[in-house]
Amino acid sequence: MAVLSFEQALATVLEHAGRVTGRPAETVPLLESMGRVLAEAIVADRDQPPFDRATRDGFAVRAAEWAAGKALCVAGQVRAGEIWRGGELPPGAALEIMTGAPVPPGADAVAMLEHAIGAHRCVEPVEGRRLTAGENIVRRGSEARAGEVVVPAESSITSAEIAEAASCGMAELQVYERTKVAIVATGDELVALTESPAEHQIRNSNGYALAALVAAAGGEPQMLAIARDTREDLRARLLAAREADLLLLSGGVSAGKYDLVEEVLAEFGAEFYFTGVRMQPGKPAVFGRIPMERLGGRPGSFLYFFGLPGNPVSTEVSFHCFAAPLLRALGGAGVTQPRLAQATLEEDVAAKAGLTRVLPARWTAQLDRPSVRLVRWHGSGDLAANARANCYAVFREGGPDRKAGDVIPILLR
Repeated sequence: MAVLSFEQALATVLEHAGRVTGRPAETVPLLESMGRVLAEAIVADRDQPPFDRATRDGFAVRAAEWAAGKALCVAGQVRAGEIWRGGELPPGAALEIMTGAPVPPGADAVAMLEHAIGAHRCVEPVEGRRLTAGENIVRRGSEARAGEVVVPAESSITSAEIAEAASCGMAELQVYERTKVAIVATGDELVALTESPAEHQIRNSNGYALAALVAAAGGEPQMLAIARDTREDLRARLLAAREADLLLLSGGVSAGKYDLVEEVLAEFGAEFYFTGVRMQPGKPAVFGRIPMERLGGRPGSFLYFFGLPGNPVSTEVSFHCFAAPLLRALGGAGVTQPRLAQATLEEDVAAKAGLTRVLPARWTAQLDRPSVRLVRWHGSGDLAANARANCYAVFREGGPDRKAGDVIPILLR
């Protein structure tokens, strides 16, 4: 059984992410594509912009005439959504123009309104203000040419991609089908959310957390029944997961007498790529795949699985670090790293030998210098601390003690 460093475990997952193929494609209405992955590139249907566009309110002029400092006659006005019908701008003339309006033929610059003085009929530059050809104009096709790819396939769709698709007249998009993810929470101590737990029981929070994480990553969560700590129950859940593209098991992967997940996976011919990671929390995390024919599925195909530690913070950290990149790859997004950023540490944090630590933390979004502070917690079962956090502070294995003011990586969620 292989216990890997954090870096080795992530590299292993990303290697497999590079091998998988996306789900089949389907056509969906534009607004329903949010959070999905493009199966077909978005192509500009015309030049962007489709005309020379003014970027400021002001006057369309010939830059050389404006630079001469003489008053120019105002020939008229053009607003966004209008076209100047007067032909080429006459010599010695200016055209009042609004942001977004087409620049008339003959004009090669737009003088900003606040840089011009004069009455309605004549304008001239404010003394000392310069203007060069092309200033305050976005030329036709400078953003994209007709037929050019503006959003490549395998892009995750956000509001920006939806806006681009709308500008290209695309009311529907080709996207990959959502990855079906079977979720199995294990443990005799678990009860369903609708039940009243006894003193020695807890509600199945991990199943709901994983379902929410899967949905946020673009997948389709399928919560299966809780698996009790018996081989029979675990076998039944594995068989029930055979229609899924990815299996997430929570709990039962440590070294206890009733931690049976790895044993039952092995019964189904599982190939294990790692059975532990040198990290805190999340050390017992397991990754591998099962031949689908052993589950009654198609010969030659495989079901990837993650066995995630049962403590809630461990479950979520392991998902963000390892399961999410593979899920996104199965959904057609290619190989993507965990979502990391950097922030300035607000306090001293001692190193811990032999482990990468990924600890609940809260970062403050300041314009010039985002900062981060650890959340006070009572170990990887502390759901309340995890809810108070908005990220995880990452301290690499073998790294030094960290001091306040150091810049460290943070794992976003």
